[in-house]
Amino acid sequence: MREYLIELGQEPLTFVHSARLEDEPKQIAKDMRSLLRLPELWASKNKTWTEALKNLEIATDNAGIIVTVNGVVGNSTSRKLDPYEFRGFVLIDEFAPLIFINGADGKAAQMFTLAHELAHVWLGSSAIFDLKDLQPAKDETEQACNLVAAEFLVPEAEFHKIWANIQKDPDRFQKIARHFKVSEIVAARRALDLKGITRDEFLKFYRDYTKDWATPTNKKPGGDFYANQPFRIGRRFGESVVRATREGKLLYRDAYRLTGLYGKTFEKFAENLGLGGL
Repeated sequence: MREYLIELGQEPLTFVHSARLEDEPKQIAKDMRSLLRLPELWASKNKTWTEALKNLEIATDNAGIIVTVNGVVGNSTSRKLDPYEFRGFVLIDEFAPLIFINGADGKAAQMFTLAHELAHVWLGSSAIFDLKDLQPAKDETEQACNLVAAEFLVPEAEFHKIWANIQKDPDRFQKIARHFKVSEIVAARRALDLKGITRDEFLKFYRDYTKDWATPTNKKPGGDFYANQPFRIGRRFGESVVRATREGKLLYRDAYRLTGLYGKTFEKFAENLGLGGL
């Protein structure tokens, strides 16, 4: 992908490694929103977590970052990726940075993962993200990315406005989560970081909340196969593969291998990207 973009004459993405660890998280988050063309309270304007996540993925893709979302190994629905093992990762490149999100995770959790990996792009640091127990990581870069992601999704000023009216409400974390389109656990962690609750209160909520995580689910993967492919493969990457194939710069066998789509399925994928039949 890097070589292909260089061949097309694309310039390096200036925002990659544009921030430093000593920069204020609020400023980095502001810069991220500005480049992605998102207003400060963009998430709250969406009706659902799914809608907010989709819009963030599109904005990220439009900025030149490849975003792929998949909850299984390849196309094998029987081999699910375990969110306990990892929630996502980022590969830094000044021409084609790539963010992978574990689609087996909850939508609200995916939102924080994407924001966290975006912070890595700004700091210019590749990494795997698991957010174990939602506790502050020992690594300085991970700590910085968590702070930036939290501010990006739950701006401090807006949090305090809402928290003042609901801090005694038994459903306070759920209300924060619904407003900002984050998970309840992220809402509780933000309340802790901004001194809205004590550490003991957070740990109690965390233990109660995660009791249900180990409960097996019989929910089967679904949705429109072709509608999901741009997110599984990455729209930016998929479009580049289709165009390179059409221009004769890439063999069909290589395009099939890169996308995991073959024959008429690959052609249908190209049509759904708005690139017409091959």
